[in-house]
Amino acid sequence: MVSQLRTYTINRGMMDQWVSLFNQTLMPIYTKVGIVVEGAWVNEDKNQFIWIRSFEDAADLEAKEAAFYGSDEWKANVDHIRSHLARVEVQVINNVLDA
Repeated sequence: MVSQLRTYTINRGMMDQWVSLFNQTLMPIYTKVGIVVEGAWVNEDKNQFIWIRSFEDAADLEAKEAAFYGSDEWKANVDHIRSHLARVEVQVINNVLDA
């Protein structure tokens, strides 16, 4: 399994709008293309949105990202979505806990 820890710095005053946009617009696209969102959090200062998504392996990540970015829903909303984001950080992470 490959996971991504994604940290988005949200433009000042836009966090509530972002959370709504993420849940109502982005989550249906992720579900449609099979991207598993493990969880999402907002920091105490309400300026960072932190979330984790997981894939079977690197090939699965590549295929599902291509499907996501190629979707009509993403293309129709990309400018509005990006207008909320000041910075995006993505780290690939691997689980080290014994199952």
